[in-house]
Amino acid sequence: MRGRLLKQIVVVILFCGSLATQIKGPERKVAGNVISSDREPKIRIRVPKSVEYVGADRWVLYGIADCELHLFVEADGQKNVERLYWIQFEGYLPTKPELKHKYDSLRHAQIGGLDFYVDTWVRPNDATIEKGSDREHIETLIHGKGYKMPAGMMYVRLVHLLDEQKRKELMIIYGEDLSNTGYTAADLRSAGKGYARWPTIEEDLVARAEKKIMIEESGLGPGKSSGLALKRSRPPEPDRPGAELARGEGHLHRWDRLSLRALAE
Repeated sequence: MRGRLLKQIVVVILFCGSLATQIKGPERKVAGNVISSDREPKIRIRVPKSVEYVGADRWVLYGIADCELHLFVEADGQKNVERLYWIQFEGYLPTKPELKHKYDSLRHAQIGGLDFYVDTWVRPNDATIEKGSDREHIETLIHGKGYKMPAGMMYVRLVHLLDEQKRKELMIIYGEDLSNTGYTAADLRSAGKGYARWPTIEEDLVARAEKKIMIEESGLGPGKSSGLALKRSRPPEPDRPGAELARGEGHLHRWDRLSLRALAE
């Protein structure tokens, strides 16, 4: 009994040591308004020169995925966030071979020659933040640098799956202060007074995101956006991102098909 317990402890220590060896600090390089990635995928991502780089983080997300995120913002003189650029490189760990990403959005965008799933939603600043989520890490970066979030924001999530197994992804989230629309997050959700306006608002939001984010394959010139395919099987829902094995933000509500916590156990 004692020997078995000791063996289990050794296995846990070795496993944790292995993870620590594999998951180090952020490896993508940032110079001004450009992120350079040498792998998965090998690209450069360029955002407007007016941005401020907030920082980066890398950790094992929910014990199942290697997650590296970078954050840029555009803010006023009082550090109130007006626009947000959240760029995330993510892949499931080899120890979780059964997991793969599942997105159901019928809308796609072509940016820099890459195909992205497109989803949009709105979020009030006082929404619940799930412990350990990527959103929690983003909020820590924002507040750690003294920035303040607006009362509500609207977001576009762009997700490119890197491999046929759908285990690795590049996720880009672009967010804007909602106050410019004259509506709150509650106004733009179903049954809200501005809900009928949401299709137009979100279409303009996606168009701005595509113009502000440039993707270049390493060694090649700037990639250009080819526009958004607006095929829909249902009307846009500002409080429901596309169903995915959700983590945190672009995954604002738990519309996931499986519980990640259960998968991590």
